[in-house]
Amino acid sequence: MLHDFLDNFLHNLFKPLLLFFYMGFAIPILRVPFEFPHVIYQGLTMYLLISIGWHGGEELATLNAEQAQQAVGFMVIGFCLNFIIGILAYVILRKGTRIRNIDAATVAGYYGSDSAGTFVTCLGVLTAGNIAYAAYMPVMLAVMEIPGCLVALYLVSKLRETGMDPLGNMPYEAGYNPQVANGNGNGNGGHDAHGHAPAHKSGGNGGRKGIFNAQLLHEVFLNPGLYLLFGGIVIGYISRLQGEAVTIADDLLFVKLFQGMLCLFLLEMGMTACKRLRDLQTAGWPFIAFAIIGPNVFATMGIITAHAYSMFLGVPFDKGTYALFAVLCGAASYIAVPAVERLAIPEASPTLPLAASLGLTFSYNVTIGIPVYLLITGEILKAFPVGAPM
Repeated sequence: MLHDFLDNFLHNLFKPLLLFFYMGFAIPILRVPFEFPHVIYQGLTMYLLISIGWHGGEELATLNAEQAQQAVGFMVIGFCLNFIIGILAYVILRKGTRIRNIDAATVAGYYGSDSAGTFVTCLGVLTAGNIAYAAYMPVMLAVMEIPGCLVALYLVSKLRETGMDPLGNMPYEAGYNPQVANGNGNGNGGHDAHGHAPAHKSGGNGGRKGIFNAQLLHEVFLNPGLYLLFGGIVIGYISRLQGEAVTIADDLLFVKLFQGMLCLFLLEMGMTACKRLRDLQTAGWPFIAFAIIGPNVFATMGIITAHAYSMFLGVPFDKGTYALFAVLCGAASYIAVPAVERLAIPEASPTLPLAASLGLTFSYNVTIGIPVYLLITGEILKAFPVGAPM
């Protein structure tokens, strides 16, 4: 088992994808005077999301009725599991770390979602290793991004109902001040020592409108990332239904160039991940341990759940399906959920969740996590083969 892990780990460690990530990670350390143009990063993100959707939509068009039914069941399971993971993350952070309740809730929202960057990196690893995976997994990426947003919104609404002040502090937390409001109550421009902004007047404890309002639900379900991903799926699906001849020219852009574009994306991600590590200085070692150990626990939960579903159906899943489902469970958002929380939860720390999800969890998953999840998958498949008598 150890030999298999080391072989898988070393084989994955020096793929071009990760070498680009290491190169980007070293830029802040070596103080290289280089800034990745933000507009190019936005363009790469747009390309990758549409490409994932396009290829997934093409593959969905080839599914028969039985496979489509299997996919829908898996999506429901994935949605529910990520919601459970978000709640579990909140409980762990409340009990095991010293961060504020509101920050525990927002971090839990990140971990109850998924990461497009980790997903596309895993896709790259599977493609390079010729490891098969289910065609509907890109749709899973879109579906399993939503629970984290709902978890954070629900938890914070409960905190507000139980006396949280406008700066996000609970009555039993340091700095609690129910009098501060509208940026005038603490002599610091309405921000506390950690830079947390007070809630807007319309969001005060007494007069906040329902947290699940129309604007917020629009942000959750129609944020740019989900829209581009779902749009790519729909376009790829409709196009492929008309025949392979219709999509072959576009495949040159959305499929053939995918690996190269992903390398550039990981260059930027390496730079950002390295910079985010600085934000962990005040969080404490338990929080840092959570950001590294948590993904293994959540990903293993995903692998076991996927295998239980496979055994229930009596249909063996491809090894790559397990790996992708594992990263969907074990990764943490850094695009969609931050945008939603910035709008709905202004009291929370803007840097702490990103430091954990991007600085630690993303870095761990793309370097060590993916080979670990492949190894766990292999061992579970050996121990409990689908179709074997119980």
